[in-house]
Amino acid sequence: MARWSVVWITGASSGIGRVLAVQLAKAGAKVAISARSADKLAEVAASQAGIFAFPLDVGDASATEATVAAIEAQLGPIDLAVLNAGTWDPMSATDFSAARANASMQVNYVGHANGIEALGPRFMARKTGHIALVSSVAGYRGMPQAAAYAPSKAAVISLAESLQPDFARHNVTLSVINPGFVATPMTAVNQFPMPFLMPVDKAVDRIVVGLTKRKFEIAFPWPLVTMLKIMRVLPYPMYFWVAKTFLTPKRKG
Repeated sequence: MARWSVVWITGASSGIGRVLAVQLAKAGAKVAISARSADKLAEVAASQAGIFAFPLDVGDASATEATVAAIEAQLGPIDLAVLNAGTWDPMSATDFSAARANASMQVNYVGHANGIEALGPRFMARKTGHIALVSSVAGYRGMPQAAAYAPSKAAVISLAESLQPDFARHNVTLSVINPGFVATPMTAVNQFPMPFLMPVDKAVDRIVVGLTKRKFEIAFPWPLVTMLKIMRVLPYPMYFWVAKTFLTPKRKG
């Protein structure tokens, strides 16, 4: 495993963020963790030496800047930032809400953008650093029941593609992490089949390997990734038939 000295992880109170924080702290990194819940962050920090809690609402740009400054003042320059904060709100045409769509975008996309704004100038000035944006395979194409979630994740993928060449010129690594279904509190609410559901510890292992190799895209599990990438290039009539036939939940009765 690569030896990062100081790591910052958002969305670290549960799920992928929490397990990743513990794993990296056990490997010797000083890990700063952020989320809105101070109580949950304190619990994570108490569970493993080397983890430090910095409560934050990632949707607040000025608070994000202040948090990055506080982390670096206390722990030293950040080597790796995993912008992982996210929310899942199932939504379709029948219950569409612009307010809910905006709320998802604020966490899943704007929260990442705020992190980049705070980190980017520091990393480019130092000509080192690694930023990882957690998106989802749901960002590959518009998905039924994901009218709030999929667009926000697609925006993160596009953001990473847009920024990678500029960051690379400054010797800053940018990665986008696209997991499939992972067994976390976020997916526990789902009432539909989740193909290739992966335990969270195995998902984190995949993420750490990809980060160590400084890969641009870290996507898993490969069978689901392959299927969705094929659907990404299907003509609209074919894709909408697949979505209607296989992806749209069946009506009861």
